[in-house]
Amino acid sequence: MRIDCQSHIFPKAYIEILAQNPHPPQVIRSGSEAIVTYGDVQTFRLQDEAYDPKRKLKHMDAAGVDIALLSTNIPPPCMLSHELGNTGAQAINNAIAELVDTYPHRFAGLACLPWQNPDEAIMEMDRVKKLRFRGIMLYSHIGGKPVDAPQFEPVYAHAETLQMPIVMHPTVPTWGDAIKDYWMIGMMGLQVDNSFALLRLILGGILERYPNLQLVMPHVGGILPYMSGRLDHQTEVLGRARENITQPPSAYLRHIFLDTVSPSLLTLHYAYQFAGEHRLLFGTDHPWVDMPRFVGLIEEMDISDTARARIFGENAAKLFDLI
Repeated sequence: MRIDCQSHIFPKAYIEILAQNPHPPQVIRSGSEAIVTYGDVQTFRLQDEAYDPKRKLKHMDAAGVDIALLSTNIPPPCMLSHELGNTGAQAINNAIAELVDTYPHRFAGLACLPWQNPDEAIMEMDRVKKLRFRGIMLYSHIGGKPVDAPQFEPVYAHAETLQMPIVMHPTVPTWGDAIKDYWMIGMMGLQVDNSFALLRLILGGILERYPNLQLVMPHVGGILPYMSGRLDHQTEVLGRARENITQPPSAYLRHIFLDTVSPSLLTLHYAYQFAGEHRLLFGTDHPWVDMPRFVGLIEEMDISDTARARIFGENAAKLFDLI
């Protein structure tokens, strides 16, 4: 079985809500096209495939992917105002729930939360749990606030209680203006920002205080697996940033799951060595990439068939209760 743990849609209802946002991020219209804009920092056009489930299913069939865990792409509702954040999250989750109801054997849902409103985020988590969503999304910052800010602590606690995995995903960095040229935001900025977010969850003690919280880091862990030796040296040898943790940062890193969204076979092999076959989850980042290519990379890896089966689907089936 092949389970794609990073597959995106963009509900039309959410496009209309983004169009109401009085400032970036927002959607502007260009004829029949919808253009997502972060002002002069980042702009991208929405492809038809971004909200066409039938096209997604055709790509899945061609690549031999059985199930896709659906989530929305950026910008998330936690970037919007209080009111639009609530309605945006509900619109996204309702759209995903409808797709899962229509194609119950092909799609499963990852919910968006209005993280900027922690009480409402908890209520929405309860609602989507009843709708059998398989996890919740956490973006690299919450309307400019760091992910380890104290007001978000109850949301992490509730996710652990409900046994809802948290799947991280980058969004445009607050410092995006410094790297907006040469396409550096997409090339590297997103992954660096998401890596800082995960590092905050570690050094801020979130993973220490909620040890049963299941966390998924996309794009083979960003840069943190490659920096793990330096991180451990900073905390264990130099004694820095130890106030909220009892283990080296790498110990927390090895407890989370990494998805395999990387176009590099070399990178995938390093992720395999770092995380092991039980902590890697197959993903594609569809529709922004060529799905068969990412399937082919896993097939090319120099690993056992047992390990390959775990990465392609068995690990995700257990984590997201898809068995």
